[in-house]
Amino acid sequence: MDPRLHKAAVQGNTASLAALLGEEMGGKILNSRTPQGNTALHIAAGFGHVGFAEAAAGEHGDLLIAKNDQGDTPLHLAARAGKMAEEPLMMMNNARNTPLHEAVKHRRSAVALRLLQAEPNCGHTPNVDIQTPLHIAAREGLADVVDKILDQPWVPEKFVSTDNVSGTALHQAVLGGHTRVVEILLTKTAPGLIDLTDAVGNTALHFAAQKNDKRMVRMLLDHKADLAHRRNDRQQSALHVAAYYGSTAAAAELLRHSPDAAEMLDRDGRNAVHVAVSSGKVDALRCLLKRVRPAEVVNRGDNSGDTPLHLAAKMARIKSALMLLKDTRVDPCLLNRDGHSARSLVEERVAGGEMDAYVVYLWEKLKKYESLRCKNQQLPPVATYQSLRSRRSGSGNDEYFELSVGTYTLVATLIATVTFAATFTMPGGYNQSSGLAFHAERAAFKIFVVSNTVAMCSSIVVVFCFIWAWRDPVKFKLDQLTWGHRLTVVACLAMIVSLMTSVYLTVLPTERWPAYLVIAIGACTPAVVILILGKEVFYVPL
Repeated sequence: MDPRLHKAAVQGNTASLAALLGEEMGGKILNSRTPQGNTALHIAAGFGHVGFAEAAAGEHGDLLIAKNDQGDTPLHLAARAGKMAEEPLMMMNNARNTPLHEAVKHRRSAVALRLLQAEPNCGHTPNVDIQTPLHIAAREGLADVVDKILDQPWVPEKFVSTDNVSGTALHQAVLGGHTRVVEILLTKTAPGLIDLTDAVGNTALHFAAQKNDKRMVRMLLDHKADLAHRRNDRQQSALHVAAYYGSTAAAAELLRHSPDAAEMLDRDGRNAVHVAVSSGKVDALRCLLKRVRPAEVVNRGDNSGDTPLHLAAKMARIKSALMLLKDTRVDPCLLNRDGHSARSLVEERVAGGEMDAYVVYLWEKLKKYESLRCKNQQLPPVATYQSLRSRRSGSGNDEYFELSVGTYTLVATLIATVTFAATFTMPGGYNQSSGLAFHAERAAFKIFVVSNTVAMCSSIVVVFCFIWAWRDPVKFKLDQLTWGHRLTVVACLAMIVSLMTSVYLTVLPTERWPAYLVIAIGACTPAVVILILGKEVFYVPL
């Protein structure tokens, strides 16, 4: 394309265009294109230069329907930019998007409304993704555009759900959280629209459950209560989906409208409690246990006979298992079809070398509850510590266990050594005649002494705990390791306090800014560690 023409189109300069057209062979200059196939009219339309576009189209009318490499006409670009042309309104690009598709996709409501006024029936034209302008407007929350499109007669039964992974316009509005659009769709469309599904059988309620939108769940169920019992292709209800994604607010609303939805089973024979456990959503499990009344639901076996407690034990969902055990309705005595209780499933994990400190803790709890509630029932034999140790012999976890014990011991020994040495090199030194510390009367010195003592004694306790680590690694993990980790954290915090107080006593009287800087760094260190590791800093890394 001639650079002068390109510049004139970008600037919308009609005088320059007229000068170019006045040159010899100037009429052919409008046929030139950019490397992407755009004509001068494409460029002017993209920038919204109406005067230039009218002058170019008047000189060369075929430019109105000229397509670039993407299949876009100048009208597509004008709609995308928020400008408007009159016709042709149904021209499609390579993605089969009409100008109305482009207008709603880029949230150009004013342009979309003008296009609908000129061509009312173009709101239901699908593109290659089987998405109509109605779909896109619903997803983008363009309530006025949706309302205008629905003013025209529409037969939703023509929608083929299995061909559209994005569902109906109602699915898209729910996914976007646009309550006003959902209200319009439920009011102005045929009653059967709410029953339509996406490619895998999900209704709009499944989408609302996934997004944890309590208000949307309520609106849909108020409109049609039996949606709570509709299943998708995996035979999952909306409550299953809410449990899988941890959508507690949606689950609570579903159970409020349809308490019996908790009894529904998917194709694996699992109810929502099973799904919450298997997906590791502890909050969802807590919500379900609080609102589900029948004991049969929380003790229901799936196709393999596994109750939610069996699943928690089998998948090492420690928090979920402990939460289930605290519920008096949960029966730890039940056996699955392989004759395993939840406790014996934990012991099965040991055979695979997957035992860690938390699994050992769960094993202890399951043994305790079995002994209290299953006195008169026949259960698999209980393993002993010795049998657990023999099963673990040669497992892949032993090397990591040895490394962890060595690391803890080294850290604790270093802390004990350093803090013990600090006892004889008090901040500020000693009075040579009396043998007393110079700063003994100051509060900061007293804090230093206490924190240094806490660090030294805590690390000594850790060292002694780990000396007997090899005698019984399984019992060690259950008892000493947790305390060793906690005391190591305490010792490190006490060392930081000792550092700050010693700097305060010795540096601050002569140089203020280095002292304050060191104190600030020390105070920020625990916060940085928590920021990086989060709650993991409080748990044993095994």
